Amino acid sequence: MNTEANEMVLSALEEQTEPIERRDLQIISGILEVEEFNNALSYLERNGKIVINRKKVGLPRVMGYIPATIVRQAKSFSFAEPHDTDMDDIYIHAQSTKGAITGDIVLLKNVRESSKGLSGEVDKILERGARVITGTIERARNNTGTAYLIADSGFAHNLRIVQGGELKSKNGDKVKASIFYDNKKKGVYARVIKVYGSGNSAKICSDAIIDSYGIPTKFPVPVKHEAAMMAAQRITEEEMAKRTDYTAEPVFTIDGADAKDLDDAICVKRLEKGWELQIHIADVSHYVTSGSKLDEEARRRGTSVYFADRVIPMLPEEISNGCCSLNAGTKKLTFSAIMTLNEKADLIDYRFVKSFIISKVRGVYSEVNSILDGSASDDIKEKYASVSEVIAEAKKLADILKEKAAKRGELEIESSELRFVLDKNGVCIDVSERERGEAEEIIEQFMIMANGAAALYAKSVGIPFVYRVHEEPDPDKLYSLAELAASCGFQTRRLREGVRQTDLAALINAAKETKYSRLISTQVLRSMAKARYSSRPLGHFGLSLTDYCHFTSPIRRYPDTSIHRILSDFISGVTIDTIKKRYGEFAEESAALSSDFEIRAVRAERDAEKCYAAEYMCSHIGERYKGVVSGATNNGIFIMLPNGIEGFVKLSDIETSDFEFDGMTSVKDRVSGVSYSIGDEVSVEVISANVALGIIDFILIQ
Repeated sequence: MNTEANEMVLSALEEQTEPIERRDLQIISGILEVEEFNNALSYLERNGKIVINRKKVGLPRVMGYIPATIVRQAKSFSFAEPHDTDMDDIYIHAQSTKGAITGDIVLLKNVRESSKGLSGEVDKILERGARVITGTIERARNNTGTAYLIADSGFAHNLRIVQGGELKSKNGDKVKASIFYDNKKKGVYARVIKVYGSGNSAKICSDAIIDSYGIPTKFPVPVKHEAAMMAAQRITEEEMAKRTDYTAEPVFTIDGADAKDLDDAICVKRLEKGWELQIHIADVSHYVTSGSKLDEEARRRGTSVYFADRVIPMLPEEISNGCCSLNAGTKKLTFSAIMTLNEKADLIDYRFVKSFIISKVRGVYSEVNSILDGSASDDIKEKYASVSEVIAEAKKLADILKEKAAKRGELEIESSELRFVLDKNGVCIDVSERERGEAEEIIEQFMIMANGAAALYAKSVGIPFVYRVHEEPDPDKLYSLAELAASCGFQTRRLREGVRQTDLAALINAAKETKYSRLISTQVLRSMAKARYSSRPLGHFGLSLTDYCHFTSPIRRYPDTSIHRILSDFISGVTIDTIKKRYGEFAEESAALSSDFEIRAVRAERDAEKCYAAEYMCSHIGERYKGVVSGATNNGIFIMLPNGIEGFVKLSDIETSDFEFDGMTSVKDRVSGVSYSIGDEVSVEVISANVALGIIDFILIQ
């Protein structure tokens, strides 16, 4: 494949508003060799980048075609998601799919407005998807009849399993299956290729989720061998001579009680007119070098993934929990951001240095919080005695930073992160919303400072970099937010294109003491673009910062490791020209891959959380709870319990079922006038919980 020729063809076609003759395209593109030109056309056509119709060539949109991915499927229709993100999903009748299955990339034709919104037909399948999915076995007539697969996602109907394709699976088992389109029977069928175990176990369901997302769980032998070798290396006098010595400083870490990969340590020193803030980050790039087996594996994973019962690390334990983890009392290599801030907590000066430290205390959030609120025991006070002054100054500085963040419009989105407690068998026995105290906020503010300084540094010297970016809200989504906010009684005149962070922050604050607090916070988040990584410094809207990156967690995030590598070269004296040549393409690739792997991790974690929540509720069937309406649809209402678990009440299960959805926040019975709106307190009874699908059903108690 000649990448340069492909780009030359695409570049030439970008300028055309009409289809162009092949021979004219060859001249405009500047590709002299006929074979090279034809090869480029063949490759681009196969991948849906161009369409060739007889002797004319054009981009799909110019030729009237739309590249898309089949994302949902029922027996009589499918929906395709256009690769042009400004378009809605496109409805396709079953007779017009040409055998395309969920996950396939297709080229659509005859796309038009219809009673069902946009509709179209599949012209051809450009690329078959994995055609492997996970789901749960359902057998007819007590395990003796035909077997079906209830797909975890992508299919609205059960798929029949071909005769002999059950692979000794039992009713209710979670399985992996290959799927295919049968041209004779005109339908999608399945064949089991792996049995995980009972779908009533959230742990088993997590196994399937990890597998379905393609998250690597085992490190190859060469990677483990290299990790062991690097972890066994001693820190030499020669290496320390190259670095700044911070071992005498009252440096310490603060993390969760169960954390093992401690990648950041802090120290705050009071100056005559301000503070010195030291952020010491594990120097992962010293151990994970460019082109190494460890580096290749870290790039393949992109991030560590966190489940209720396990962590799938980006790096082997010898690195993540061993030589790179900033364990107390042990000399560790670090990459430090040393920042000077004035009395107003403005950044006056900063520098980045290779260093080494000895953490004085293995801090725990709950313990530091007890010191800050005055409830600490004598044992805890004694443990933190050597860093008590640092804690006091850290709180003073963080308080000012939080105040500054609020003034500039940093958005405080209400979080509903859940904490799961498992028994010795891995079964969920308790669920609660994860609490966030002052210590967590202190570390968050300090990491934001270091991340912002690193991004500012890279941009100011003009080197390739991986930035963390968050673009402005989409105008259409802002309009929807304004409609919703108005229906809840809030001011909306500023919620339009060009909205400022302070305007959205004002809406969140206005809703804080009302029943709409969680709703408004969630909808503000949905109105904004997703944060991602980019090689361009586009700023971070949510934090209201011009410059931002992820520098502080290289043990668990590849973008952090990437920029450590770039900054390490720069501060060691490598010229900017050399850095541009060495890291230009690397930064772009790292940003793209890191964004994709982050999305994969978030989706997998979210799916697994639903299974654990359902597993917990299985032991509470028939119990009654107070809850709050957290969402409304045409089919029912979502109810949030005090512990953060969300379930669904079907409108058809309510005695008077002539309900109408207002399209935003409530449903109302046309006969009785009874309504249920977001924020209303209700009583519910748990009637079912499906662990395999992560679904919990309630009924209302009148």
